[in-house]
Amino acid sequence: MPVSNTAANPRPLTITNWRVRSGRTIELLLILFAIAIVALAYVNVGLAIRDDLPTDVWWHVGTFAIFPLGLHLVLRWRARYADPLLLPLATLLNGLGLVMIHRIDLSQGLSASDGVASRQLMWTGLATLMAALVLLLLRDHRKLRNYTYIAMAVGFLLLLMPMLPLIGLEVNGSRLWIQVGSLTFQPGELAKLALTIFFAGYLVSTRDALSLVGKRFLGMQLPRARDLGPILVAWGLSVMILVLQRDLGSSLLFFGLFVAVLYIATERTSWIVIGMTLFLGGSVLAWRVFSHVQTRVTLWLDPFAPGQSDQVAKGLMGLGHGGIFGTGLGQGMPYITYFPASDYIMASFGEELGMVGMFAILVLYALFVERGLRTAIGAREGFGKLLAAGMSFTVALQVFVIVGGITRVIPLTGLTTPFLSAGGSSLLANWMIVALLLRISDHARRPVSERRQDATLPVPGGQEVAR
Repeated sequence: MPVSNTAANPRPLTITNWRVRSGRTIELLLILFAIAIVALAYVNVGLAIRDDLPTDVWWHVGTFAIFPLGLHLVLRWRARYADPLLLPLATLLNGLGLVMIHRIDLSQGLSASDGVASRQLMWTGLATLMAALVLLLLRDHRKLRNYTYIAMAVGFLLLLMPMLPLIGLEVNGSRLWIQVGSLTFQPGELAKLALTIFFAGYLVSTRDALSLVGKRFLGMQLPRARDLGPILVAWGLSVMILVLQRDLGSSLLFFGLFVAVLYIATERTSWIVIGMTLFLGGSVLAWRVFSHVQTRVTLWLDPFAPGQSDQVAKGLMGLGHGGIFGTGLGQGMPYITYFPASDYIMASFGEELGMVGMFAILVLYALFVERGLRTAIGAREGFGKLLAAGMSFTVALQVFVIVGGITRVIPLTGLTTPFLSAGGSSLLANWMIVALLLRISDHARRPVSERRQDATLPVPGGQEVAR
């Protein structure tokens, strides 16, 4: 700390270096607290449905606990200054999702070893292992910028894989999966990660042209015609997804992601206006042309109309049944709704935990996004800022789209709820997002004495305090 040099205090000006706390002890305590909540919820489900303490609670909860605790050890070894809240938040959300999936398995007569929950637990282990590999192999997130256009090619390839013969799989009218033997996978979940890397790398290189050049109209600085190319390509890609794969949710997610990252890079509201105009125009066109979009809009406007799917109506009735405080874990009827463990898992929580429990889960997501955006603010270079902000916005938009769909704020889409919904591809992609955010935050918070000197970032006075 600087000490003033006055007549009353003639001591020379000195500087004391503060030791930056890594936050790993706080992280460990929060992980243990999250595991305790998951264990309590698991016991509650067993007591409510079978009126008996589950004999396998220690095996299931213990197996689950190994994964975040192992990742915590990796952070102590390779990223000791990473954000201490991201991992506990992801652990709690993932664990609550496992509990609800297990609860639905029991209501359908499936045992703990034969149900979807055991497969989701296996995917949790694989996803956290992949996150650990990302932290171990990627020592500096800035290296990803060297693969900007490779990430674009990989992202487009992943999006188009479900359209390939032999491996492409159509489920419920949407062609989003690939199947190899008995294994099914949704490559679009990983595509959003690859495209986020591409958007961040591309916009870091071109943001000056996108933000400084153009004519002013109605108080907005409009871009040049040739600078509209990227956003038109993103719009065309989202429309292609909507047409070929019949997936409104992914179309909205990819286009919204690009517009958000573009706005963060340029700070120009004109890009938001142009993006919203293109999106609204594309939505109206899709509603006029495609029957499945018309069906989604009809369900949104009148979910209780006879002669149509009652999925939205059952979800709303389940939320109404839960009320403010819910029926209690294991005491509702979420299994009546279609896809209660995947697309409608938030409605399942809303019925059994009520509006209070649903808001608590949304607060967990809000905290996760806030820590991701804080990481973006603290990043020391433009690529890290855009990458962290883009991944955080992806999680936020995905939660908004799925929760807005089941509550009739917007038409229902087929996106999964991050960390909660049953599905290995979604879980894998979201844990990789956690790993990248942890890597970026470690670089942002690490003291200069414990990292390589970054030549692109001047350090005033030779000292630096981590954020």
